[in-house]
Amino acid sequence: MAEEVGPRKAPWTRLRDYVSDVRVEMRRVTWPGKQEIYGTTVMVILTTILLGFYFHICDEVFRRVIQRILHLFLH
Repeated sequence: MAEEVGPRKAPWTRLRDYVSDVRVEMRRVTWPGKQEIYGTTVMVILTTILLGFYFHICDEVFRRVIQRILHLFLH
């Protein structure tokens, strides 16, 4: 069966409860250190560069294949 729903709280009460819950959860968060942030940032930048290079190579290969196919059938 459906759960029983009690009377709705006022919007300001709900907002206050929400902010209170957020504060409680934020106290539980373990924030990364400076070294971890630096390491993950470097990894993201390197991965982005490598994937960009990979997609550039794939794009060139596909472009040349399509050009040859079109040249074969249109000329």
